[in-house]
Amino acid sequence: MSDKELCESAKKANDEMRAALVEAAKSSAEMTPADFKKILLELDQKVTAVASTGGDGKLAAALREFGVLSAKAAAAADPAAAADNPAYLKAGADITAACKAVGVNVIF
Repeated sequence: MSDKELCESAKKANDEMRAALVEAAKSSAEMTPADFKKILLELDQKVTAVASTGGDGKLAAALREFGVLSAKAAAAADPAAAADNPAYLKAGADITAACKAVGVNVIF
């Protein structure tokens, strides 16, 4: 799979995660750790699946790292706080930059 195809698939997973966040926020006054855990685990699964089709390139490695960090954050007592860390933000920025380079506009 080309980097552009990887990015398009990653963008779809990211868009689905954002939609899930919006839906969860609409359905309750305050999102719970369980809400964040579910969303992060689903994101991990989707991003890891996308990465598995990308071989050993930089983009696939960044996607795998993002998946690992999503799962790690999901396992924390406060998943939202756990996802707010420099390593997670860097992994997302690496994906964003790689996708921008191939013409896919996505922000992780």
